[in-house]
Amino acid sequence: MILYEHPFNERIRTYLRLEYLLGRFEHLLLRTSEIDHHFALTTLFEIVEVGGRSDLKSDILKELERHKQQFLSYRGNPSVSEDVLDDLLKRIDQCLQGFNTYGGRLSHCVTDSDFLSSLRNRVAVPGGTCAFDLPSYHAWQQRDPDQRRQDILRWSEPLKALNDSVGLLMRLLRESGSPQRVMATQGQFQQALPQGRFQMMRVFIDPALGLVPEISGNRMMVWVRLIHQSWEAKPQAAVGNAEFEIELCA
Repeated sequence: MILYEHPFNERIRTYLRLEYLLGRFEHLLLRTSEIDHHFALTTLFEIVEVGGRSDLKSDILKELERHKQQFLSYRGNPSVSEDVLDDLLKRIDQCLQGFNTYGGRLSHCVTDSDFLSSLRNRVAVPGGTCAFDLPSYHAWQQRDPDQRRQDILRWSEPLKALNDSVGLLMRLLRESGSPQRVMATQGQFQQALPQGRFQMMRVFIDPALGLVPEISGNRMMVWVRLIHQSWEAKPQAAVGNAEFEIELCA
C-alpha cells in the first residue's frame, strides 16, 4: 500500500515538512561521499528555515504539555498498562527538557558559524559552491568522511531535540487514527468532519490500482479525487469505483 498524508492545519503541515527534512538529513549523514554531506548541509539549512519560526517552539511545548496532562489522567485506569504509561510520560518529559534547552537555539547552529553562514549564502546561488567560490569549503570536503560527519553532528546538535519532539508528536497523532475502508464513486470521495476534531488524514492506496489521490480538505470536509497518473502524458480523472483505506487522526 502507498501511504499519502494530508494535514488539516498549518502546524501539522510544518511538522510533516520537518519530519521529511530530518529523515533526509539523517539518511545523507550516514553516507560517506562529499556530495552526500554537501546535501546534508543544504538540508540542515532547510530545517533551520522551516523550524526557526519563533512560534514553533511554543506550539511544540504546548502540544507536549497537552499530551502529558492527557496521559497523566490515565493513572489508575485498569485498562492502561502502567509500564507503558510510565515509559511514554518519561519520553514526553525528555522531549520537554530537551526542547526547552535547545529549541530556541535551532537557528544558532548556522548563524554562530561563519563557515556555515557563508556556505548558506552561496548555496542560494546556482553553482555557487564551486571550489573557486569557496576554497575553504572545497578543503573541508576533502577531509576524511568520519571527520566531516563529526563536524556536521556538532553543528546540528540542537536538531536532536527537534527531531525527538516532532517524531513523538507525529507518532501520537498517527496512533490516534482508526482505519476504515471507503469507496470512491466515479473517482470521487468526500466526507464531512466534526469541526476541529481531526488534524490529519492518511490515505492508503493499492499500487496495483494505478491511482494517485489529489487530496484537499479542512476541519469541516475532506475531498479525495483519484487520477490515473501517466509519466508520459497528461493525468486523467479516474472513472468507475475504487476502494481504498483512510485514517482520520485527531
